[in-house]
Amino acid sequence: MINITFKDGASRAFEPGLSGLDIAKSISPSLAKRSVAMVLDGKLSDLSDRVAQDATVEFISREDPRALELIRHDAAHVLAEAVQSLWPGTQVTIGPVIENGFYYDFFRNEPFTPEDFPAIEKRMREIIAADKPFTKEIWSRDQARDFFEKRGEAFKVELVDAIPPGEDLKIYRQGEWLDLCRGPHMTSTGKVGDAFKLMKVAGAYWRGDSKRPMLSRIYATAFAKREELDAYLKQLEEAERRDHRRLAREMNLFHFQEEGPGAVFWHPKGWTLFQTLIAYMRRRLAQDYQEVNAPQVLDKHLWEISGHWGWYRENMFMARPAGEDAEVEDERVYAIKPMNCPGHVQIFKNGLRSYRELPVRFAEFGIVHRYEPSGALHGVMRVRAFTQDDAHIFCTEEQLAAECHKINELILSVYHDFGFDKIVVKLSTRPEKRVGTDAMWDHAEEVMRRVLEEIKARHGNIVTTMINPGEGAFYGPKFEYVLRDAIGRDWQCGTTQVDFALPERFGAFYISPNSEKTTPVMVHRAICGSMERFIGILLEHHAGHLPLWLAPVQIVVCTITQDADDYAMDIIAKARKAGLKVEGDLRNEKISYKVREHSLAKIPVLLVAGKKEAGERTVSIRRLGSSEQRTMSLDAALAALVDEAVPPDLAPARLAAE
Repeated sequence: MINITFKDGASRAFEPGLSGLDIAKSISPSLAKRSVAMVLDGKLSDLSDRVAQDATVEFISREDPRALELIRHDAAHVLAEAVQSLWPGTQVTIGPVIENGFYYDFFRNEPFTPEDFPAIEKRMREIIAADKPFTKEIWSRDQARDFFEKRGEAFKVELVDAIPPGEDLKIYRQGEWLDLCRGPHMTSTGKVGDAFKLMKVAGAYWRGDSKRPMLSRIYATAFAKREELDAYLKQLEEAERRDHRRLAREMNLFHFQEEGPGAVFWHPKGWTLFQTLIAYMRRRLAQDYQEVNAPQVLDKHLWEISGHWGWYRENMFMARPAGEDAEVEDERVYAIKPMNCPGHVQIFKNGLRSYRELPVRFAEFGIVHRYEPSGALHGVMRVRAFTQDDAHIFCTEEQLAAECHKINELILSVYHDFGFDKIVVKLSTRPEKRVGTDAMWDHAEEVMRRVLEEIKARHGNIVTTMINPGEGAFYGPKFEYVLRDAIGRDWQCGTTQVDFALPERFGAFYISPNSEKTTPVMVHRAICGSMERFIGILLEHHAGHLPLWLAPVQIVVCTITQDADDYAMDIIAKARKAGLKVEGDLRNEKISYKVREHSLAKIPVLLVAGKKEAGERTVSIRRLGSSEQRTMSLDAALAALVDEAVPPDLAPARLAAE
């Protein structure tokens, strides 16, 4: 007999070799009916798998969040069967689950188009309605190779050949159709349900190699319930409406062009927004940080010492003199910095440091360059040149926990000022490829775990905490701060990264109380991360309706008739003198036309003036997103707008509290 322990801690004895389904049936027919898979000794497994020794078993229903990946995995197999049944001769390749859905790559002479989707979805529903069981078979390599070769499935033959010797070769059937697959799967095609949708098609090279055949990739999504699918589709629709690239065109903020791939061409209004954000961040750092600036081009020797040359070189840009007669001293190779940390260590090292000076906090709004494949570039969200709100803290081991807490309080406060109050803090632990000793990692992770627990205790109302195993930086564990925007999307922005290795590699030290040279702990810190990306997130979060203090143009003064032109110029002068960012629209156009145009440009406030307003020294106020208008005296309107435009860090209530 073997002993099976269940989720509630209870255990029972069973005959060895029973399947998970057999065990579920012995407990309760209803349990067996609602289970679609099981977790066997912590691993998601087929319900048909047999249990041969003592184990822990948890049964998974279709409604369990862990089943979503299975639903999408099964749906990918259903998609592949549907395509091959409709277009015989089409070769199937791979069909993985990805974030928010799945895709399947097909090889055929004529690529698929969205016009093919209705027929494919109809056939998928028929396969799901047939409710054929998923069954697993273990084949020999020769058996699988022969089978797919006879069917003309050249890509599957290549996949078979790539499976390491000695590894099981699994085949999953759904009725007559089958596929090479690692699994697991649910019990039958019927469990996929009807909450799926084909989304788009794209070209994709086999194995990502441009020298290999081009495949036709169908992207799709699936959910456990129709309501979840509808909510997701609505989110996508809203995301399209909020797309920062579209908003940037409407608001005249920036553009991209082929001559500068992955680099932003900032327009005056966009650069005003950028500098407003930088000014806010500088004020938040002024009391605790010293701002520095390190060179953008450094000898590769520094990057070799830091470890970036070995770990990160494929993402770095090189630099050499361009002239034919330019001297290249000692054939030196330079790199354009992808990050600021080596430069900050050099600044710390310049001069003797005492323990009394620590912690030393250096901040830099440093422009960095990182190579991203052209296909990965996406507006300001994914670029090759960007500005980091970067900082590095050099402290003692005893100061580390306090510094992590101080950084956390600053990050949460900044996010609150921008309208983000639901934050996830993830502790990412040691990756497989890393520098430093295990003792260093043990100590760093222990400190970070303790800090994470304290963050949860202090801020449990707004912060969710979790562990992200194996996702730390190569030089140390880190906290990742994830924001949730107005339509429910998550964005990873801030980081706090502990680094015991880099100061040691560069020979940085301070003089301890007993007059010994001691290596400091280095903490890498970012709040917005990429300033460009953070602006994109803000644009999409607010749908372009930026808070008045952040808007690049806060007010446009619009005239109804030319009789009000002089008064409008007086309004503009008074508003600018009061510190407001204001423009005028004195064109000979209908006021309705002006209102539509400036609303599209997301101007927060329109002050409308005609002959009547000029005579009474009043203005008619129109707010972005509202059809209502309110008439106020000019002085009262400007005073109210000045108060509203005060940045949150300079608000009287904030200053009084501090």
